[in-house]
Amino acid sequence: MIIRQATTQDAADIATVWNAEIRDGVSTFNSVEKTLTEVEEMIAQRGAATQVAHEGETFLGFVTYGPFRGGVGYRHSVEHTIYLTPAAKGRGVGRELMARIYEVARGEGHHIMVAGIAGENTAGVGFHTALGFTETGRMPPLARKVDRWRTLVLSTRVLCL
Repeated sequence: MIIRQATTQDAADIATVWNAEIRDGVSTFNSVEKTLTEVEEMIAQRGAATQVAHEGETFLGFVTYGPFRGGVGYRHSVEHTIYLTPAAKGRGVGRELMARIYEVARGEGHHIMVAGIAGENTAGVGFHTALGFTETGRMPPLARKVDRWRTLVLSTRVLCL
């Protein structure tokens, strides 16, 4: 498996995986699919903060991060997004992507990485707990998707002191 910084040539693969979750899943509360242009712009803007995993020519998944919140006081806090193809799940791909993104975030001077996880996504909660994230908040049903109110779990991991 190769993990590397994403390029705009990865945008279609990233959009495919991300949009499948937006369309069919509940791990994101967004219901508007990403356009190819939006993903290309994200890759160009974030640089090393977007990493992809491949096995040969097969795309396995991606991880990216951006600001947690606006305002200068939050400049050292980032929130990440990670999605894998169905074939990549349970093979350690997510762990490898996260290990790489921690390195990038530390190198950019970030202190905390935040995970916003759908409360019913028990696999996502377990994944982050296994990676050393600590649940720091559980917000009552505040987002609506697929005709249901959804709970948000916030978890954090300290990257550097």
